[in-house]
Amino acid sequence: MSAAACSCGLVDVHTHWVPDRFPTYLGSRKGVSWPSIAPATSACQYHVMIEGKVYRTIPDACWDLSRREQDMAAVGVAQQVLSPMPELLSYWLELDDAQALIGFLNDELAALVRGRDDRFTALGAVPLQDVDAAIRELERVVRVLGLPGVEIGSNINGLPLGHPTFAPFFEAAEALGAAVFVHALRPCGMDRLVGPPLLEQVLAFPGEVGLAAASLLTSGTLMRYPRLRIAFSHGGGSLPSLLPRLQHAWETMPTIRETMVRAPGEMARALYVDNLVYDSHTIANLLHCYGATQVMVGTDYPFAIMDRFPDERINGLAIPAQTRRLLARGNALRWLGEGGQAEA
Repeated sequence: MSAAACSCGLVDVHTHWVPDRFPTYLGSRKGVSWPSIAPATSACQYHVMIEGKVYRTIPDACWDLSRREQDMAAVGVAQQVLSPMPELLSYWLELDDAQALIGFLNDELAALVRGRDDRFTALGAVPLQDVDAAIRELERVVRVLGLPGVEIGSNINGLPLGHPTFAPFFEAAEALGAAVFVHALRPCGMDRLVGPPLLEQVLAFPGEVGLAAASLLTSGTLMRYPRLRIAFSHGGGSLPSLLPRLQHAWETMPTIRETMVRAPGEMARALYVDNLVYDSHTIANLLHCYGATQVMVGTDYPFAIMDRFPDERINGLAIPAQTRRLLARGNALRWLGEGGQAEA
């Protein structure tokens, strides 16, 4: 049974996966940021180690699908889309090291969800520090492994997604019909935060994602690849607040209008976003900004910042039944490439 065959339950497009093991580093370099797994104090947890330090302590839900299914049932989620923990995207590794790690991740993800497409699907990763290599891996992910698309970071070693370097990748993603999910990664503005490290996710992620999305508008990327199915995490971050400013500038400043043939507000409605904004009123604003056909459920499961009440968020919205169905699952299925089966 395909995911679209069931007309009930949410499709959660923003969940993360970490394997319960990593291959041994077999390269010749020293000091490589290669991940490993170490026992934690609890039998239900592991430490992800990078360069001999604990990067993150993860629960068994990161790799155990049975545990996931228990949690999904409690909040009305019928299907999860798994994507790698963003730090595993490994853009900072040398290409051959990154290819070895990413190839392992993609193979593991494909094997994990194979035969369970009624409950799980997965997004792979690509080594975008080398666009040609990223395109080759994207083709393998879609054509060989049968996954619907990939997760990418909000910047690639500091370069914005709208940089011309990445245009061939987006062209290939459009041609392959691949879904692309953009997640905040090593965000800008960290030097402005005051408080504990977790404020990176709380305060820095939205600005980072908003700038990443805006770069696709101002660079013309969305105009060049109108069939690209690209989604942004955390509701597109700050983009809904930036759009009125960008729209005003487009209308009043000729130099900015020259960079965008179409109005920014119009172009933004081609983007998909998750609804991970923790507030029903803010979700309603996402529907207003992007349109009823572009917003999807996302929770950031199973990390600490996850939304534990995705069903209640949607139930709290005063929206038509058709919009509710689109938000709950129809938009996600269309973004994943199952649009022919997705209910309206």
